[in-house]
Amino acid sequence: MAQQSSNTRYWLGAFLVFLAAFCFAMKGILIKLAYQYPIDSISLLTLRMLFALPFYVGIALRLASKYPPVQLTFRQWLTLAMLGVTGYYLASFFNFLGLVYISAGLERILLFVYPTFVLLMNAWGFGRRITRLQVVALALTYAGILLAFIGNIETTQQKNALLGAFWVILSGVVYAIYLVGSDGMIARVGSQRFTCYAMIAATVPTVIHCALTNGLHLGGYPVPVYALGLSMGIFVTVIPTFMIAEGIKRVGSGNASIIASIGPIFTIILATLILHETISVQQVIGTLLVLAGVFLISWKGDRKMATDKKV
Repeated sequence: MAQQSSNTRYWLGAFLVFLAAFCFAMKGILIKLAYQYPIDSISLLTLRMLFALPFYVGIALRLASKYPPVQLTFRQWLTLAMLGVTGYYLASFFNFLGLVYISAGLERILLFVYPTFVLLMNAWGFGRRITRLQVVALALTYAGILLAFIGNIETTQQKNALLGAFWVILSGVVYAIYLVGSDGMIARVGSQRFTCYAMIAATVPTVIHCALTNGLHLGGYPVPVYALGLSMGIFVTVIPTFMIAEGIKRVGSGNASIIASIGPIFTIILATLILHETISVQQVIGTLLVLAGVFLISWKGDRKMATDKKV
């Protein structure tokens, strides 16, 4: 009976991660749909954050009433806020900016390289040895990205492939910094509280950026823009962030990373069906190489975690 309960818990967690991957895959699609209207990157990001904000505030208040207060020093609160700004303002803005120039399918392939950045940062910053298998994984990942990029650089879907790729890869680097830095803080305050506080903190510079850029004039856009902004706020931000947190709790971060590897495939399929983007043979092969590399990195990390637990 206990085994059956454990299996049910695992498969429910895997299903939550799978759904979260699908939701996250929709982000690029919704952004590209919004860019069909006259709206800039920071205004669109601000709409997304403002639509999501009430949910995070409400959940944070509910958690505060249900659990003991979080005991953090001023410096720790500042660190938490800076992590939120890094992961959900800077990384998101760079991602939104990149999608001005490149297709949603190519964006997702480029962005999905962030696990390799996490691996490299852990090696350089914390002295964790990179194994031969991980070197192979890195080679597969970057070969896949190069192949997918070359296969799409001349298509009419890209306005400026090099500039778009720069912003998206920078988004991946910044997001990797957020992931590496957030481990200790999540353990201290809990994943749900951390997500709420980080998103609330990230909303502040987003709104300030929008105010400095266009005076925070968020009115007058066509109705579909607000519908897309609301969809991004709820279905691509609030819901999947909590689904992925619960899924990781049930299946572990390594397994969650492997399951979430389906994300780029979702994006490519949706981009073809909804945005009518054309998919090249190089992009398909490149995507498979990237997924193989990410799978190996995640699988090795999960194996190591399991070994550490046995010790």
